[in-house]
Amino acid sequence: MKRASKKTKKTKLIAKKQSKKRATTKPKRFKGISSKRQKFIYYFGDGKAEGNGKMKDILGGKGAGLAEMTNAGAPVPPGFTISTDACRLFYQNDMRLPNLLEREVKRYLSRVERSVGAKFGDPSNPLLISVRSGAKFSMPGMMDTVLNLGLNDKTANGLIKKTGNERFVYDSYRRFVQMFGNVVLAIDKEEFEQILQKKKDAKRIKQDTSLLVEDLKELVKAFKAKIKQKTREDFPDDPYQQLRMTIEAVFKSWNNPRAIAYRRINNIPGDLGTAVNVQAMVFGNMGDDCATGVGFTRNPSTGENEFYGEYLINAQGEDVVAGIRTPEPISKLAEQMPKVYKELRAITSKLEKHYKDMQDFEFTVQQGKLYLLQTRTGKRTAPAAVKIAVDMVKEKLITKEEAINRIEPSQLNQLLHRRIDPNASVRVIAKGLAASPGAAVGMVVFSAEEAIRWSQEKRKVILVRHETNPDDIQGMHAAEGILTARGGMTSHAAVVARGMGKCCVVGCEAIKINEARRQFMVNGLIVRERDTISLNGTTGEVILGEVPTIEPELTGEFGQFMKWADQIRKLKVRTNADTPKDAAQAIKFGAEGIGLCRTEHMFFAEERLPIVQEMILAKTSIERQAALEKLLPFQKNDFKAIFEVMQGLPVTIRTLDPPLHEFLPDREQIIKELAQLKAKEEPDQALIEEKERILNRVEELHETNPMLGHRGCRLGIMYPEITEMQARAIFEAACELAKRGKKVLPEVMIPLVGHVNEFRNQREVVVRVAEQTQKKYRVKIKYLVGTMIEIPRACLTADEIATEAEFFSFGTNDLTQMTYGFSRDDAGKFLQYYTDKGILAHNPFVSLDQEGVGQLVKMGVKKGRSTRKDLKVGICGEHGGDPDSVVFCHQAGLDYVSCSPYRVPIARLAAAQAAIGRKIEDASV
Repeated sequence: MKRASKKTKKTKLIAKKQSKKRATTKPKRFKGISSKRQKFIYYFGDGKAEGNGKMKDILGGKGAGLAEMTNAGAPVPPGFTISTDACRLFYQNDMRLPNLLEREVKRYLSRVERSVGAKFGDPSNPLLISVRSGAKFSMPGMMDTVLNLGLNDKTANGLIKKTGNERFVYDSYRRFVQMFGNVVLAIDKEEFEQILQKKKDAKRIKQDTSLLVEDLKELVKAFKAKIKQKTREDFPDDPYQQLRMTIEAVFKSWNNPRAIAYRRINNIPGDLGTAVNVQAMVFGNMGDDCATGVGFTRNPSTGENEFYGEYLINAQGEDVVAGIRTPEPISKLAEQMPKVYKELRAITSKLEKHYKDMQDFEFTVQQGKLYLLQTRTGKRTAPAAVKIAVDMVKEKLITKEEAINRIEPSQLNQLLHRRIDPNASVRVIAKGLAASPGAAVGMVVFSAEEAIRWSQEKRKVILVRHETNPDDIQGMHAAEGILTARGGMTSHAAVVARGMGKCCVVGCEAIKINEARRQFMVNGLIVRERDTISLNGTTGEVILGEVPTIEPELTGEFGQFMKWADQIRKLKVRTNADTPKDAAQAIKFGAEGIGLCRTEHMFFAEERLPIVQEMILAKTSIERQAALEKLLPFQKNDFKAIFEVMQGLPVTIRTLDPPLHEFLPDREQIIKELAQLKAKEEPDQALIEEKERILNRVEELHETNPMLGHRGCRLGIMYPEITEMQARAIFEAACELAKRGKKVLPEVMIPLVGHVNEFRNQREVVVRVAEQTQKKYRVKIKYLVGTMIEIPRACLTADEIATEAEFFSFGTNDLTQMTYGFSRDDAGKFLQYYTDKGILAHNPFVSLDQEGVGQLVKMGVKKGRSTRKDLKVGICGEHGGDPDSVVFCHQAGLDYVSCSPYRVPIARLAAAQAAIGRKIEDASV
């Protein structure tokens, strides 16, 4: 490339300053890249590519797709991909293209010129190019694209002479100047949109396609004037300077705020970088024999095996995805361009069979000739992903194991969402396109910022926009659902919402949004900000107010899919449940037992708490025993109800764990009540004495660090009558059901054991009560007594503890807390900062710290089984529902994981993927 003149250098300097909004610092986690003897650019065109579809790490998803399509003989315009390694080199080089890379770009550009028969920057026969981002993992709309690059006044005139189509050229020119100003010079796109809208308003037209040549010429001048106003420099006319600045801008877009937010939301590493795809332009905006579109080989919302997509006549690709015009369904292309439609169907069908997965493709039709611009694994909703996976197994495209690995376990959350009750009486106020299924209820907001603000205050919101754009990504993530007035099924809102699993209705043209007044109007009805609406993403209905919802039905393809997962996995999956209702829900989701039943949660019921407080306030063992006798029937009935629901599946019941002060009133509240009582003219002395007694006990029980204090097995050791009452409740419930012929399998778990003698003490109590109870009822039941491993010392001495304990259940929440020295209640103040800055890869309370806490788990398993070969081992912290942690549990040789009811399907799928031995690389949902 030519080196920049003083004037263009100054333009570049201004562009660099402007782009600080988007990327100002070198990513710290980029590994060093050497520019010596390394290939950074890969050509594709003329039926042959230097790369292939397996090179996503180097070429990014888009570049790998272009290479693979080229090798397969698809009609792909020629071009080249600048690798992700070059992106890393760019950041190492202070965010400038190295000279070596500039020379290589020019060399590869000459190959494109020869292929097309036009020359970049030539006034008489100009080549125009597109410059697009393309990371390894699909990040739709998060990074930058510039089309029609290479235009200036001279090349525009040359292109007019060549094509004889002045309107097409100036339409392309105004698009280029606007994109360049926004992407490269970091001028807010609204600045340009306002100029465009003002022109359309003056001409009294709605569509860009109605603008005349003179209108477009005036827009080019106005856009350039805006750039001069904002940058104090003229728009750069040198095509090579345009290209250099654009490549740098696309590399910088890897670190723009929306891309960073998208990576954080989707757990994409920050050190991958993006590739840059430079490609000869083909034009869908040359007239009515031209078109552009986006499609899927199957329906990405439902998974139906139908050709699905949208297109626009006389348009460029950004018009479709930006939602500026509502496009036509792709089926209509069969009427308008039957030959093109037939060719498109044939090519995309071959692509799906080649990749053995649903494809998301982009195409352009230039003067009746079809070109493919992209293919990639299509993003889809979880219901669609399951249906597509099951259907492709039936079609013998993939195996059951491949189907299991197609779906990210955490995305099954989408299938567990409630849906609108079809029998409910609702007031439908509008209907749009059903872009992403499910139900969403919340108050209306009109900006991403408001969505974020209200969600942080735990309020559910529906984001309502004319159309969304990539800058709305964090607001879309915060919202329960998205409603847009414009756009189609392949618009930005639709694609991103499906990827997030958000309910979404698009193209609802009946609503008239007034952002200034923060309201929308529909058929005379005004809906204001903070009013509540509901969305039905399955039908596209917009409903006034909050509507009732019902539980999902996990049948059909989902039932078949999970059956395959269950056949493959080795790990059992249990649930954490404290009530019959939770237990029943978990059974519906496929739980194979209860791994953690927290007895203390049963004590907080309104009629029980006073009795618990009576037990705590007791001065003697006899008084305490009397209070416990009152609690016994409640506990026994609780356990009977849970045993009945579980129908013979194992139920692990943890004895009392939290410190006793948690059951007493707050100290400050008691002091306040005492002051109020004493201030009365005729104070109730008896009540005052009672309050003072409670206050004294609260202060006696006060601990500086209660999580390391008098709790768990320590309570049972100090007050054995508590353990005795709970054991009686468990075994009386079990024996009464056994006498009625019902199968029960109780497992009593002693918490917070750090020394074998602690466990031995409590085990003796449990076994003694169990034997007495069985003798009393004249019935024998099978039961186990084990411990919760949540103290590092328990892992270190697990061989000793296993001589007494019949099972281990790792309480990884507390084990993480004690291993790191993090307080679970306080760590939230800094853990987000730790993960943002890369100090920790993940929050260790969300995903198990395999290098630290995980090593203690492995040690505990190995040591425990060294002295008790049949030791049953599980995990009952919330890590039991985290897919990465489930994989670790499989590898560590655990027997089961236990998690909350709604995470049971996630754990089942993760366990199957762990058994297959392959983690998902590029989730399609």
